[in-house]
Amino acid sequence: MNYIEALQQANLKESWATIGAFDGVHIGHRTLFLKLVDGARQDGCKAVAITFEPLPALFFNRIKNGQVLTTLAQRVSLIKALGIDEVIVLDFDQTIADVEAFPFLQQVHKAIGLRRLLSGFNSRIGKDQAGAVPKLQEIGQVLGFCVEVVPPVKNGQEIISSSNIRKLLKAGEITRANQFLGRPYALIGEVVHGEHRGSKLGIPTANLRLPAEQMLPASGVYACRASVGELAFIAVTNVGIRPTFENPLPVPRVEPHLLDTSETFYGVNLELEFFAFLRPEIKFPDAKALVAQIQLDIQKTREYFANAA
Repeated sequence: MNYIEALQQANLKESWATIGAFDGVHIGHRTLFLKLVDGARQDGCKAVAITFEPLPALFFNRIKNGQVLTTLAQRVSLIKALGIDEVIVLDFDQTIADVEAFPFLQQVHKAIGLRRLLSGFNSRIGKDQAGAVPKLQEIGQVLGFCVEVVPPVKNGQEIISSSNIRKLLKAGEITRANQFLGRPYALIGEVVHGEHRGSKLGIPTANLRLPAEQMLPASGVYACRASVGELAFIAVTNVGIRPTFENPLPVPRVEPHLLDTSETFYGVNLELEFFAFLRPEIKFPDAKALVAQIQLDIQKTREYFANAA
């Protein structure tokens, strides 16, 4: 489906809108969305978010596969949870990449009855990202909608952005990444069979099949919360290649050990939220030493959630 058809299917008469990738749906995005919802309600309009799949940054290789903070399903769910009435997802391909800002916004204006466009301070729309804020304001004057610029949100002196969150996750700074996100960083994947090495050690893990595009936190051991439907468990999670074993994994894997349950949950989706970095992943001299350390990790995880309650 081309972007014009996707816009027309929304069938809206009057709306306030924002346009962007919104990867991570972090605190900066949330500030924009909440302002959009509040303004649209007061103006008797629908609040609309227009986003893209794949992310333009991924399409143009500005970020690599494995560096996306939220899958499309996560992104849409998080945006709608903030009160947005309609999330319009446009297929991002070379055709839409070649559209200039004016004809693109002309179609948006026509399709959803755009009255006000909320823009991030560094937003760029259209071919070659030529549609920066001054250009958007000029287009708005011609087409008959207002452009409101939402300033950046900062954590101290640092601007909260998707790129900065990626840096924090890569460094294993999960606490600060969560502060920027305004929520725990989360992965969702199907529980699949692995080599069952954890079970043989008495510490079974739920091996997750994760979307290839989504970013893993830095290798190491984390205190997590695992959710399957309405069920929730605390978990000790290893992210890494398992260097203690004879044949380390070729790429990092995410393996949570769920506490206080014997359920395996094979074939169902599990959401894993990362709360605290416990230690780096290291090679132990033998399996016995590894098990002893994991028991300490379990104790630390229990203490973390007991103190957080």
